[in-house]
Amino acid sequence: MSGHASRPLSFMNTSCLVRAAAFCTALSSFAVQATAAPKVDYHLRSIPANMVSGFFAADTPPVLRIKSGETVEIDTISGGGASRPDEDPTKFFTDNGIPLDLEVVQDILAIRKEVKPSGIRGHMMTGPIYIEDALPGDTLEIRIVDIKSRAPYGINSGRPGSGGIPDAVPRPYSKVIKFDLDRQVAKFSDTIEIPLHQFQGVMGIAPAASRGKMTSTPPYTDIGGNFDNKHLGKGATLYLPVQVEGALFQTGDPHAAQGNGEVSITAIESSNTVTIQFIVRKDLPLTIARAETPTHYICMGLDMELNMAMRMAILQTIGFLKEKKNLEFLDALSLASVGVDFEVTQVVDQTKGIHAMIPKSLFKDEARAAYWYQPEEKAHALAQTQ
Repeated sequence: MSGHASRPLSFMNTSCLVRAAAFCTALSSFAVQATAAPKVDYHLRSIPANMVSGFFAADTPPVLRIKSGETVEIDTISGGGASRPDEDPTKFFTDNGIPLDLEVVQDILAIRKEVKPSGIRGHMMTGPIYIEDALPGDTLEIRIVDIKSRAPYGINSGRPGSGGIPDAVPRPYSKVIKFDLDRQVAKFSDTIEIPLHQFQGVMGIAPAASRGKMTSTPPYTDIGGNFDNKHLGKGATLYLPVQVEGALFQTGDPHAAQGNGEVSITAIESSNTVTIQFIVRKDLPLTIARAETPTHYICMGLDMELNMAMRMAILQTIGFLKEKKNLEFLDALSLASVGVDFEVTQVVDQTKGIHAMIPKSLFKDEARAAYWYQPEEKAHALAQTQ
């Protein structure tokens, strides 16, 4: 979901291209056989004491300390619909037939009452989580082990002056969308259903102390933030370069579903419980965020100008392919053009996003079951061929 922010540093230069190549080497060498989901070591609830309103900062006290390799189940909330300061916060829920005794509703009401606005426009996030032995120069590997809706509804909204067509939206709107959680669909209307595909819009770590408090509204090339990348759901891995001791991970802006582009300014804003395994990587030098799924490597481009975000994504992809398959620049560019999909992540967070989806299936010499997570149907198919 979008907001307002100043422009972060974004497009990549030649030195970043070299660093991207180094990342690819370490990433491919770390491939492991898919295993059962790790046990959950901690449950971090979305209660007022565990929330940060709007920003990432090096001096925010952690609410949980864990070891590398441990797994945390994290509750996150979206207060959409119950966030107007001039309105009874229970009115939205009663007007829409949402029970007030749901745990997620109680969390939202308590946060609305007890968490004071920071004065920085951004998201309500759960955290920070301090990961022991994480130091600047390391990389934090963030494995999305599982993610589920914890509310039976979500909201999509838009307003004039925002989104992908800011001059064409005639009036503000807010659409409440109920879920059938048994069937994992959002009931857009009596004749339209949207498959649920939950993911966290915001995942990030603290910046260096010298950068102060940084709003969660945009995505950043290094600390993460508001990527709004729909591919970062269950089974995805996000890699972020650590900036401060302990990394100080926070997450929020939970989504139930979103199209590439997020063109209205919001997804289906809802509330999720996300289960994440955190791994400190000493062997993976990285300066720019990267991601991975069971089927694709993901390189990201970020800039206030969409064409510059595209440029960054192309350069990162070329760097990846040069190292991954030892391709020369022109061959890497050629493969990027014929075999890689460049998708618009979002156009609404001021800093716009393009992500490159590099199919692992292009590389025939790679192990077929090398990634830590395999969807059940793919795992079954692989078992039949081995």
